Amino acid sequence: MSIKQIKKQFPNVTMKENEPLANYTYTETGGPADLLIFPKTEKEVVELVTWIKEFDLPLTVLGNASNLIVKDGGIRGVVMILTDMKAIVVEGNRVIAQSGAKLIDTSYAGLKASLTGLEFACGIPGSIGGAVFMNAGAYEGEVSEVLESALVLTSEGEVKRLSNQELEFSYRHSALQTNGSIILEAVFALKKGDHEMIQKRMEELTFLRESKQPLEYPSCGSVFKRPTGYFTGKLIQEAGLQGKIWGGAQISEKHAGFIVNINQATATDYIELIAHIQEVILKNTGVELETEVRIIGEDPIV
Repeated sequence: MSIKQIKKQFPNVTMKENEPLANYTYTETGGPADLLIFPKTEKEVVELVTWIKEFDLPLTVLGNASNLIVKDGGIRGVVMILTDMKAIVVEGNRVIAQSGAKLIDTSYAGLKASLTGLEFACGIPGSIGGAVFMNAGAYEGEVSEVLESALVLTSEGEVKRLSNQELEFSYRHSALQTNGSIILEAVFALKKGDHEMIQKRMEELTFLRESKQPLEYPSCGSVFKRPTGYFTGKLIQEAGLQGKIWGGAQISEKHAGFIVNINQATATDYIELIAHIQEVILKNTGVELETEVRIIGEDPIV
């Protein structure tokens, strides 16, 4: 099946050919997608995925692309971005959010309903799908602590609800990273709380984030997972790497755990700087830094 056939079969779905993914990633880097698709409903996702798999086309599903690096060669086949699926509904003590909804917006929906549990997420820029996929967390909270269930499209084409236990959460990990399911919706079980207390906590965390993180530059968020017994930023500082520039990318002078795009950086700049950091830290301390950021796509043709 050709791209032309997909467009003919789904005339009402927004599609873009050879679209630079730098237009969608938080790093503002990344090569083109052969075909970029923006479904708006669960039904469209199911139908599109069925067609795409029937004709054996490669499929990559993205959310807000905030903790992601797409290589400069781009992504072959079809890339599906779910950010048009962004409905958030509150039912009693539950907040139900579609996969493309922003985690930040979902936390504020909890605040509006005086529900506590999602305060930690008020500054995490990812989508619900991405947050569940990687068990996103910050400030001693993480998605697994409040997620009741997730509605997914399995690799076998079945729409199925998975419980928290079935998602097999661990630090920055879920079963979705290996089982090929696509998240359609998440249900968060929260608790009634005091509106002013919830708001105060969210304001405190927003202040901490804005004062410590380099939000004034494009970045991919926290680059590395925290190694047991260490703080990544401190390791990088002690190695004398903070502020190092590699092409158009720089280890942030504000927070050494971030790499920022200061001058038209490429994804290759990011990837090479990440490898350099890992090499230096391993040599200096014996600590192997594991990336939290996902790196996907094709290398550029030289």
